[in-house]
Amino acid sequence: MHPRRCLAMATALGCVLGGALPLHATSAQAATPVQVWLTTADGSAKLTRQPDTAFGAPALARNVMVSPAETHQTMAGFGASITGASASLIAAMPTGQRNALMADLFQTAGLNYLRQPIGATDFNRTADFYTYDDGAADPTLSRFSVQRDETENILPLVRQARQLNPALKVMGSPWSAPAWMKDSNNLNGGSLKSEYVGTYADYLVKFVQAYGAAGVPVGDLTVQNEPLFTTSYPSMAMSSQQQADLIKLLDSKLTAAGLTTRIWAYDHNWDRPDYPLDVFSRAGNLSHLVGAAFHCYGGQVSAQQQVVNAGKRVMFTECSGTDSADSATTFADTLMWHAENLLVQNARNGGESTITWNLALNPSGGPHQGGCSTRCNGVVEINGSSYTRNAEYYVLSHAARFVKPGAVRVGSTSSAEVQNVAFTNPDGSRVLVALNTTTSAQPFSVTENGLSFASSLPARSLATYTWPAPSGTPGGILSRTGWTATASVSAAGDAPARALDGNESTRWSTGQAQVNGQWFQVDLGQARTFTTLHFTSAGGDEPRGFQVYASDNPQSWGTAIASGSGAATTTVSFPTQTKRYLRIVQTGSAGNWWSIHELNLYS
Repeated sequence: MHPRRCLAMATALGCVLGGALPLHATSAQAATPVQVWLTTADGSAKLTRQPDTAFGAPALARNVMVSPAETHQTMAGFGASITGASASLIAAMPTGQRNALMADLFQTAGLNYLRQPIGATDFNRTADFYTYDDGAADPTLSRFSVQRDETENILPLVRQARQLNPALKVMGSPWSAPAWMKDSNNLNGGSLKSEYVGTYADYLVKFVQAYGAAGVPVGDLTVQNEPLFTTSYPSMAMSSQQQADLIKLLDSKLTAAGLTTRIWAYDHNWDRPDYPLDVFSRAGNLSHLVGAAFHCYGGQVSAQQQVVNAGKRVMFTECSGTDSADSATTFADTLMWHAENLLVQNARNGGESTITWNLALNPSGGPHQGGCSTRCNGVVEINGSSYTRNAEYYVLSHAARFVKPGAVRVGSTSSAEVQNVAFTNPDGSRVLVALNTTTSAQPFSVTENGLSFASSLPARSLATYTWPAPSGTPGGILSRTGWTATASVSAAGDAPARALDGNESTRWSTGQAQVNGQWFQVDLGQARTFTTLHFTSAGGDEPRGFQVYASDNPQSWGTAIASGSGAATTTVSFPTQTKRYLRIVQTGSAGNWWSIHELNLYS
């Protein structure tokens, strides 16, 4: 591999068609303002706007390099669950206070994702547990109804949340199949009987349909909450083989019903990544099975990366805050642990969502029907007609309020002193969430596109920084979720997919000398609108000449929309295209291989 040219700019769109952009900044660029929002562990600042900083400062020894051209997962959202317990507390508030709370959560804080239980959980209003088809065996599901979620005020509150935030997404997760489907004949514990696997798949399809008819589209689904744990409240054991068998049936039934709902395997702790990997292996290539869901109660967040490395996606779907041994430190302890593990490291390990657990609980951590020997906490605590924002509220809001739907995680360098994760919003604006878990202030700088701003994080604090896309760079970067790459020829170990993996250290290459007619092609999964192509190559392996084509038919390409010669970093602009396929065709020749390390498109 040859040394790269323009390496410092390789992920900052710094070289255009072989010519380097000037490194000096205009005064307008240097003065780009950066908003700063801060929460401290001592509670002296709680998502409090700080004085703006601005680009134009020198980079410090501790510097965060933000690289928008290095793209990773598209973010699904941030939120919690309106459990039966949460719904009972929120619904009991006077109308004015209830509406104010809901607006605070779904507008001010920006929560935009709800993971909704399919039936009862341990956080039920009473111990009268339920599913949507209780009673004697009912293989045709003739009794199926979600009416109980209406009377428990769950569905009305979810609908209100969607009205307040139309971007809200919903996942469904079951704690148990109906008792008559289980070998225990009880909602608590037991396993699904083999003769009812198909019926249970039908049950889950009916849930998606019924919620949709009730005004709550369900875009995501897991098939069993915590399949490796059974207890004295609704729960059900499910092996990875059983789950794979169920998912295969469910996949076909969702397709037959015309539903596009995505399936996520596992839905349990970080300590068993082998479980979802086994499900993927057994289930094979299914259109609805896209990844795995994780909880925080065991293992380490880095386990999520194993699923990403397997080519699958990750959702983080549950973590309940609890009281510290010294309740006076609960806010500080929760802020630090959740920000580090559920925001920063979760996203850096592929997580597309941060979902805690109960949206609201009372001062006793209830109502609940088991578990939580150490008091559980919700996003907010409701005491009659009033509520208090817990640390969970601020952790979620530090992302949800600023990271917009469709945002893409982008590259950023991180350190133990200033842990961070960066995003590009669809409008091109940047978001950096930074965390200092140490006991001293940490001065640092942030650099993008050769420009820097300086800041300092107080001891044990969480901050969000936002700024517009720097002048002269493309706006919204397109999510690469669902993209696939092919090529006319590839070297062994340099598959086309490596140009889309978010890792500048991997590449696609031809494995042979450059010759006229070689091509690299991307299927975007659906027609997308774009105006700019950006790709990086190792020094010497850039295309000596190329043409760019866009089409909705991979068998018919028409005329080229752009042409040029490559560089270590190549950026090509062209008239707006709305197409599904993009092809780069080699028009030059050289003894060097042709390689692409990362390829991105911008709106």
